[in-house]
Amino acid sequence: MKIEQIYTGCLAQGAYYIESNGEVAIIDPLREVDPYIKKARENQASIKYILETHFHADFVSGHISLAEKTGATIVFGPNAKTSFDSKIAKDNEILELGNIQIKVLHTPGHTMESTTYLLIDETGKEHAIFTGDTLFLGDVGRPDLAQKAADMTQEELAATLFDSLRQKIMPLNDEIIVYPGHGAGSACGKNMMKETVDTLGNQKQMNYALREDMTKDEFVKEVTDGLLPPPKYFPLNVKMNKDGYEDIDAILERGTKALSPDEFETAANETGAVVLDVRHQDDFAKGHIPGSTFIGLDGTFAPWVGALIADVKQPILIVADHGKEEEAVIRLSRVGFDYTLGYLKGGFESWKNEAKEYDQVVSIPAQKFKNHYETEKKPVFDVRKPNEYQSERLPEANNTPLDFINSHLAEFPNKDQFYVHCAGGYRSMIAASILKKRGIHNLINIEGGFDELKEIGVETTEFVCPSTL
Repeated sequence: MKIEQIYTGCLAQGAYYIESNGEVAIIDPLREVDPYIKKARENQASIKYILETHFHADFVSGHISLAEKTGATIVFGPNAKTSFDSKIAKDNEILELGNIQIKVLHTPGHTMESTTYLLIDETGKEHAIFTGDTLFLGDVGRPDLAQKAADMTQEELAATLFDSLRQKIMPLNDEIIVYPGHGAGSACGKNMMKETVDTLGNQKQMNYALREDMTKDEFVKEVTDGLLPPPKYFPLNVKMNKDGYEDIDAILERGTKALSPDEFETAANETGAVVLDVRHQDDFAKGHIPGSTFIGLDGTFAPWVGALIADVKQPILIVADHGKEEEAVIRLSRVGFDYTLGYLKGGFESWKNEAKEYDQVVSIPAQKFKNHYETEKKPVFDVRKPNEYQSERLPEANNTPLDFINSHLAEFPNKDQFYVHCAGGYRSMIAASILKKRGIHNLINIEGGFDELKEIGVETTEFVCPSTL
């Protein structure tokens, strides 16, 4: 028996490869499926099952493409309805895989079709659970993403999740290994641990939602408290996972078309495409195409694209470092953005070499900010998340979270200069690009963000642990 977690940091997502006696099951695969096929082929095994824990909202699964290329059976739990061929398994149904078994445990609450897969090894011992978004390490799945589909309130879904955890998960042996669908950084939960594998026994001790003496009312209150609105692309991804999507090979062929600066400019003007610059934030600051949006590949790229561009049908043109164009197209497709129309051949340097107009972001080191801030008293805008801001901040800073920056545009000065920062410099450059695109150019980005400001001794509020807020 072989179990491999295939973790994608940008999405904080775990897919799983399970093999026994020449047969393979893939759990929650990513959109690009060739690596799974290659792995099975190298092991002289065949993919028998594609197990989906639920209809994902934060990424587009590779289940349909993988089934088409391998003939494997797509499996969902009870209550799932698809527009493609799939097996809707029954609660407690056993799936045979080589010398092992996988038991279907229906665990609704995150969504009503949410399912946990219990792996039973060759000796008949319950070995591991693959929990999807039902149970994370340190948290549970948020119960507000399926409200429209399930016609239930988030409180009703949370109560259903409480029952699933108590009736299906917590009675299992403490030694069972927990393989979750996501880790820290995912928008599918609130308080996930940085680890990606744990034992159920440790989670019973560490996870607030698994407290033995917890009442259902307490669970509902704690799980629903502090939930931010989900990104707008989430329901669009759910629809693609239910109804199907274009094969990634076609998306790659279209999206990796090299365009000269003139062709690139014409395509942007004629299609209304978003010009997406995926280079490092320092390079973007030094020079970029006017009106382009910065979201760098080095950060949590795909989730920020989903949160800020939102419409998966929006045409996109890419500005990337040489050799990074295909990666950008693939990572966009993971969250359903399939309409990349090409990339700037030769990168930004080719744009400059054609003597075309370009823009810059005024960006200063944290030390220079410290030297002038006390005397200048220019407004400061902190684009970190509310819990980061509430935990520790510059005393006079305003909180304008990047996730919802378009709702805060009226708060920024029209003429007077102001500073913008995040934790480390990535998100503030995204914010700067959005503000400049909206005609707000009087900003100064603080390099290194709050982390650097704190390091050099800029005055901050007293630290408050986020868990006590």
